[in-house]
Amino acid sequence: MKTRIKQKFDLKDKVAIVTGASKGIGESIARGLAEYGAKVVISSRNQEAVDEVANNIKLDGLEAIGVACHVGDENQIHNLLEQTLNIYGGVDILVNNAATNPFYGSLDTMDHALFDKIMDINVKAPFLLANKCYPIMKERGGGSIINISSVEGMKPTAGLALYSMSKAAVIMLTKSQAVEWGKFGIRSNTICPGLIKTKFSSALWQNEKIMDQVTRHLPSGRMAVPDEMAGLACFLASDASSYCTGSVFTADGGHMIAGGFS
Repeated sequence: MKTRIKQKFDLKDKVAIVTGASKGIGESIARGLAEYGAKVVISSRNQEAVDEVANNIKLDGLEAIGVACHVGDENQIHNLLEQTLNIYGGVDILVNNAATNPFYGSLDTMDHALFDKIMDINVKAPFLLANKCYPIMKERGGGSIINISSVEGMKPTAGLALYSMSKAAVIMLTKSQAVEWGKFGIRSNTICPGLIKTKFSSALWQNEKIMDQVTRHLPSGRMAVPDEMAGLACFLASDASSYCTGSVFTADGGHMIAGGFS
């Protein structure tokens, strides 16, 4: 029997870069891509941390390397691409997952330095990295860009305004990439996770008021774990999603149809 559909999920010989992949959602996505056959470049700020993730993946007979990169530094972004090309010869999949949110508070208490930091990491970095991958993907006949946004980019929560602004920009970046690069076989989609139990979101899930709302109002009645984001990323990275571009996929336990966390 021919496996017409199953084979579309195969990522064998594909090269993937995943930023912010030393833990949480990024690590789960990186492992998922590797399990489907991709050669995965694990990227985050700390070399020891990315090496640990890459080595754990390799212990299972899968292909991965660790390359440290602070996405807020354009020189380090250049080095990430250079090392990827030197080792694997190209890039087919880019997952822009690295993000920051060092501030929880009202709009009127934010300062310019925080604004710049959040926008540099959450918006400028995926813009720059994708632009550097674009000519490589174009030459290879196509590629898949997966930008990790957030439901906060679609429905803001009090105290997370600047983060929400940055994630809304990521959604529009995705749509713009899809419009401009689709003719070269490059697809761009965004995933908007809801509340996921990671260190990054600990200020939210350690808040009893917010968790009470999650339990009472979300259709799922719970927060998610990082592995629940990986399947969607693997779909978007593969030919199974060949007609998907410029799309926004929520994985939020029903947050967008329920009450907010404010």
